[in-house]
Amino acid sequence: MKEIRAYIQPFMLSKLTMALLDIPGFPGMSVSDCEGFGRGKASASQDFSPFMAKKRIEIFAPDDLAEHIAAVILETANTHQPGAGTVYVLEVGKGARISQGQWES
Repeated sequence: MKEIRAYIQPFMLSKLTMALLDIPGFPGMSVSDCEGFGRGKASASQDFSPFMAKKRIEIFAPDDLAEHIAAVILETANTHQPGAGTVYVLEVGKGARISQGQWES
């Protein structure tokens, strides 16, 4: 099992959600608001603050779907501008659906 964690521009969320829902077997996702900054410089049109609003997306997926999901995020959420976001694919030891009471690996 993998965790796909992405930080994207808020205005890209709807477009990305639709693209992810088109993936057969897509397991679902959690989305939260966050702020952060990276190495790039903010554009002059932004207020002076190193922090930029982002959406944090967390997806837990089977190994065979994880790379495809990450590729869809990279393609769909790309604004072709600095600050477009980041994507990470992480190993997950195990997880369980509480309602089922069974561990998955």
